[in-house]
Amino acid sequence: MTDMRLDAPEPPALIAIQQRTGLADEMWREIAPLLAEEGITEDSDPTDLPTLQAALDRAVARYNAALFTPTGKARGQAAELLRQVVASVAAGETAHAARLLDSLGPDPTDAQPVTGAHAAGLAMLLLDNWSTGPAGVPAGLLARTALPAGHWRGERAATDILALARKGRAHRSVQKLIVQHGGHHVTDGAALALAATVLAWAERTGTSAADVAQNTIG
Repeated sequence: MTDMRLDAPEPPALIAIQQRTGLADEMWREIAPLLAEEGITEDSDPTDLPTLQAALDRAVARYNAALFTPTGKARGQAAELLRQVVASVAAGETAHAARLLDSLGPDPTDAQPVTGAHAAGLAMLLLDNWSTGPAGVPAGLLARTALPAGHWRGERAATDILALARKGRAHRSVQKLIVQHGGHHVTDGAALALAATVLAWAERTGTSAADVAQNTIG
């Protein structure tokens, strides 16, 4: 049985390249308009490789930013799942938290409309926002947040996410985080970092973590 809590330190991520039928065509359709804004299309004159690579890097960064920014119904569904994950971690039901995270895939389905990108992106957006000290958020919340004791799935990514969120830069760094840790670890780490922050918030305010999650994750 999978569990968010581990018996030993999490090993470094092995970034595997997974082949998905049609992925190249699908991604090209998504980033082609972004490249066109850079003046690069299938019909444009050839450009030098460094210029092309720089434009491609910018397009992929914008593509990832959009992918990890849930809106509308997707945001509401991601928020509900994250509330459940955080409440499960707070209650010590870490196996249930793991099952919720394991249900997330790269694409929405009828059974699970929330993707790993939705959950990770929303968690990082919330952490970045809380770091700025908006009304209702305890002062210095992120600075005083630490991961729960023990070993956890996604703890390496969570450590980096918290450090970036303290500067309000977690969400904008998603591409770098994926390259360093891999997509699954980033999703686990973002959820873990969010849970740690909600636990710190609950302790500061004398409120249950489930209530904090319900009132602030959305």
